[in-house]
Amino acid sequence: MSLIGKEVLPFQASAFRNGNFVDVSQEDFKGKWSVVCFYPADFTFVCPTELEDLQNQYEALKGLGVEVYSVSTDTHFTHKAWHDTSDAIGKITYTMIGDPSHTISRNFDVLDEVSGLADRGTFIIDPDGVIQSVEINAGGIGRDASIVVSKIKAAQYVRNHPGEVCPAKWQEGGETLKPSLDLVGKI
Repeated sequence: MSLIGKEVLPFQASAFRNGNFVDVSQEDFKGKWSVVCFYPADFTFVCPTELEDLQNQYEALKGLGVEVYSVSTDTHFTHKAWHDTSDAIGKITYTMIGDPSHTISRNFDVLDEVSGLADRGTFIIDPDGVIQSVEINAGGIGRDASIVVSKIKAAQYVRNHPGEVCPAKWQEGGETLKPSLDLVGKI
């Protein structure tokens, strides 16, 4: 069942952010755009490359009014230890949520019940706390955070321009479409 158009389910979790432990819930996703990036585990191989890439796009995302959250089934203590020992993860300033109870991973339908680890899932959540975009990758396929920036821009455009949609490869300032009977069969 698709999570698109669904409100994020309730959760409470501990997280690591900028040298501190903080509490996070679904309420933190409301009032602004959010990107939630699930990954399998701390101290692994593809994960630090993805999370560092996300950090490299963090300023651009913040400039769009977006907050970023990474989530794995590790604890917030493990996130701190990884942050303190990895050059790539040590750069991260966004919130790293711990999900040892698997609640959040189940809520977002990314939990591999056999391994107890989260799949590589990226979710874009609008200011109402509603999921607007979902991408799930196999464990060996890393993500490109610059694509998230493009998707956010398109999602924000569509939200701010009812009746318009963004075609494939749309870039900010590019042409959009206005679905209507006049367009049927002409694209």
